[in-house]
Amino acid sequence: MDEGFWRDRPVFVTGATGMLGGWLVRRLHASGASVVCLIRDWVPQCELASTRLIEKITVVRGDVEHLDVIERTLGEYEIDTVFHLAAQTIVTIANRNPISTLESNVRGTWNVLEACRRSPQIRAIVLASSDKAYGSQPALPYSEDMPLQGRHPYDVSKSCADLIAQSYATSFQLPIAITRCGNFYGGGDLNWNRVVPGTIRSVIRGQRPIIRSDGKYVRDYFYVEDAATAYSLLAEFLTCKPELHGQAFNFSDENQISVIDLVNLILKKMGSDLTPEIQDQATNEIRHQYLSSKRARTLLNWAPEFTLEQGLERTIAWYREVLK
Repeated sequence: MDEGFWRDRPVFVTGATGMLGGWLVRRLHASGASVVCLIRDWVPQCELASTRLIEKITVVRGDVEHLDVIERTLGEYEIDTVFHLAAQTIVTIANRNPISTLESNVRGTWNVLEACRRSPQIRAIVLASSDKAYGSQPALPYSEDMPLQGRHPYDVSKSCADLIAQSYATSFQLPIAITRCGNFYGGGDLNWNRVVPGTIRSVIRGQRPIIRSDGKYVRDYFYVEDAATAYSLLAEFLTCKPELHGQAFNFSDENQISVIDLVNLILKKMGSDLTPEIQDQATNEIRHQYLSSKRARTLLNWAPEFTLEQGLERTIAWYREVLK
């Protein structure tokens, strides 16, 4: 793609204080984009704030549950490209508080898309769905043509948001593409009940890492810098290839691993002899998930730059620096 594609391009990012949001904003800013972020809560430890990158972008205070704020932002800043990442992303929180999760993930999605529908200058919308939108499937890996059949609160919220995006693409010809990714990991993840940051922090503190499940759940894990590259690449393709509008793309390194094996790999990388505490308390979670990224590899010529081991090494280095 054109090296100057992002130069001075007005870009709107929701969920910028999250892990992926921080890395995506960093990439867009470094490429010359004029970045506007919608931020609900001030999170001083997030990548955006801790690196002081937040001082170099435009910040709009508000959240995705307020349509008028989004619509004003798109119009006043003449936004060209939208990345909708904002969501409640923690499964255990969704199980305890399904209403707040549905409000954020479902209402937030239709608000962003409705604001985009009323803003004719929008040329590309990348919307973050999830591998959880597929629900439990009889065959693996997940491919994009499989039905979306989430059953538990978080999974349902992502299935709904995904279908709403498809509806707006089909009914209103919005230039939308949907991403369905494996489990993100990388520096900047402050959700300590997730397995990667939780394990790393425990080792740094000399504590046994906690596995909330039985350790046998199988996932594919997707390094956040690869994700930021994938999102920006997809937006570039959307602006010049209308045949991609309405399509979904799986992004993954296509390597599946159990939680216990992942934790043991982190322990090995960190030179720790600690043993994990297996609590076996997980509920409403799918046993086995992993994705095929064939469509992204074929249509976008995309491939991850980092292996799981390389991504973990970079992630461990980030937390050692931050938590020292």
